[in-house]
Amino acid sequence: MNSLLLCVLVYVGFIVAYNTYGKFIGRRLFNINKDAPTPAHEMKDGIDYVPTRKEILFGHHFSSIAGTGPIVGPAIGVIWGWVPAIIWVVAGSIVMGAVHDFGALIISTRSRGKSIGEVTNEIIGPTSRILFLLVIFFCLVIVVSIFALIIGILFTMYPSAVFPVWMEIPIALTLGYLVYKRNVNVTLFSIIALVVMYITVVIGTYIPFTMPSIIGGSPLVTWLIILIMYAYIASVLPVHILLQPRDYINAHELLFAMILLFLGLAIVRPQISAPAFVAAPKGAPPLWPFLFITIACGAISGFHSLVSSGTSSKQLANEQHAQFVGYGAMLMEAALATIVIIACTAGLGNIHAWTARYADWATASGLGANLAAFVDGASTFLTALGFGKTLAVTILGVFIVSFAATTLDTATRIQRYIVTELAENFKIKILTNRYVATLFVVLTALLLAMARPDGRGALVLWPLFGASNQLLAGLTLMVITVYLYKKGKSIVYTAVPMIFMVIMTGWGMIINIINFFKTTNWLLFVINGFIIIFVIWMIIEVVNMVRKVDSGLIKRVDN
Repeated sequence: MNSLLLCVLVYVGFIVAYNTYGKFIGRRLFNINKDAPTPAHEMKDGIDYVPTRKEILFGHHFSSIAGTGPIVGPAIGVIWGWVPAIIWVVAGSIVMGAVHDFGALIISTRSRGKSIGEVTNEIIGPTSRILFLLVIFFCLVIVVSIFALIIGILFTMYPSAVFPVWMEIPIALTLGYLVYKRNVNVTLFSIIALVVMYITVVIGTYIPFTMPSIIGGSPLVTWLIILIMYAYIASVLPVHILLQPRDYINAHELLFAMILLFLGLAIVRPQISAPAFVAAPKGAPPLWPFLFITIACGAISGFHSLVSSGTSSKQLANEQHAQFVGYGAMLMEAALATIVIIACTAGLGNIHAWTARYADWATASGLGANLAAFVDGASTFLTALGFGKTLAVTILGVFIVSFAATTLDTATRIQRYIVTELAENFKIKILTNRYVATLFVVLTALLLAMARPDGRGALVLWPLFGASNQLLAGLTLMVITVYLYKKGKSIVYTAVPMIFMVIMTGWGMIINIINFFKTTNWLLFVINGFIIIFVIWMIIEVVNMVRKVDSGLIKRVDN
């Protein structure tokens, strides 16, 4: 199939879905009310609760949920063929992922900006809240630690990206100052910031930076320490000073890069050379259920609910913006995942090039390998526009690292909220202070990273993250479904995706726990087992709550 035709069809489908299904969900399920007060106004503190223009919030939200997920997942997932990958990205994002993100944003906004875990107390019960918060805490410790590691690895892979990525910080600080203190034209100065950003990209190609061995004799450990320190500072600063403008610039950077990739694709128009289906790739787990775990962020991801109910709900100025931010950003991420699939299946050139990269699971699933597949395939489209190979690779390197960095600082901030909520529940007053809570967050992530002297300690728990993250999506859909049920709304639009995700991820976790037992990996066996028990416990809690509603012991609530 021609890759350009596929891309156009998918993108048109996303536009139609946003203007039909997205509006239907907002109107029929969530009863969006433009006059309803939001936490950003009611609890405005100039630090976390800040009313934000919808285009700026879209940029923050989109950059935060994207990270490397919609690149790495699809770049691995095409090992089962491009057809299953594209079907899951399109269908999953429209009827599952976007509804999941939209729902989490609305529920949190209507609950004073509380996290989806904390909101569970009001919707299901206190036991479910604690269980959910503990699962979230576990996932975020891994995210903060692993993304600091990933960025360090990426800086090593793409040294020309170091200068432009760090220059984003002063550019973002300047933009934030001008927008909030000088009230300048956002559109004009965003364009100027983007131009300056790309100037630094060009400069970066001439001054690549390789980190010397300073801390522990390892450049990677040095980067890890620096990035953890950065994450602390970014998390405690008021959100509009660095996080918002940085993410806004990143969103523009991504949109511009996607436009370039699409224009290059329109020029090259390569046929998809990869096979449509691969029944049993060598060494790979079965397509069912692992496709739906491997490709997460491009279709549906539990981490998104943490962003929706963590930072975005505290900045939503008007409920009417929720569809654009929640539903729209997920479809934009799926659009990125689509480009990644095309780059990895058509951009590499021919079936021989594809087969060499996807010969077996071990080859395809390594971070360096799947990122290289995307970069090499996507650079084909950029060079068609006249960019030199070195500049093309730098653009793509900055593109990848920027979004990994956004995920790092956003995840750190969200984990601070989770720690604070847990501290309030368990009456640990010292951890309710944002500086102390953030210090606890970064230290736990650093301890996990340094469980191995080379800084790769998070990789020990990484095999649990994929299924745990997707299980988090299923649990979030469960909370949204119960929320709608108690309001007397139709639950089919969230219950069906919830059942699908719980079954797929539960299936995957059972396969994993059997493998952990066979390989005597007792640490992962025990943790995986506890997570399964938590989920079963939470499902029982939901069933009991529904029975109480049906019996009249718990009253339904008004819209």
